[in-house]
Amino acid sequence: MYRKVLVKVGCMAAAVAVAAWWCGGCGRQSVSYADGEYTAQSSPDDRGGYGVITLTITQGRISACRYETFKKDGTLKDESYGKEPGHEGQENFYRKAQKAVESMKVYARKLVEVQDLDRVDAISGATISHDQFTEAAAQALEAAAAAAGPKH
Repeated sequence: MYRKVLVKVGCMAAAVAVAAWWCGGCGRQSVSYADGEYTAQSSPDDRGGYGVITLTITQGRISACRYETFKKDGTLKDESYGKEPGHEGQENFYRKAQKAVESMKVYARKLVEVQDLDRVDAISGATISHDQFTEAAAQALEAAAAAAGPKH
């Protein structure tokens, strides 16, 4: 009895795998992007910080991505982010701030690598940065798609 159940489950799993392979991109619509540079800005977070992305599209593909985040006053969040007055001696705050700064580079590299915003996963401890990154990237990609015009 147990063996029959395992065989049935195995057959069902194989059928699902074959169907997924066969369908591949079923329901997915291909998007074209016009070559050029596209810049977009995220909404501010609860402290007023925001992200700015610049995507370079070459031959219809994302060839470069630069993503930077800024404090409310427009100051770039860099290696000194988290060491502001009032946070002296708060090493934990600095580590968290620097994790967010490092995530900017990771998200940008990953987008160029995978060419699909939905496949850029959030980094634990940097989810607000991820949300801002995806918002700005989606805006830039929408602009690149709009510039390419309708696909025939």
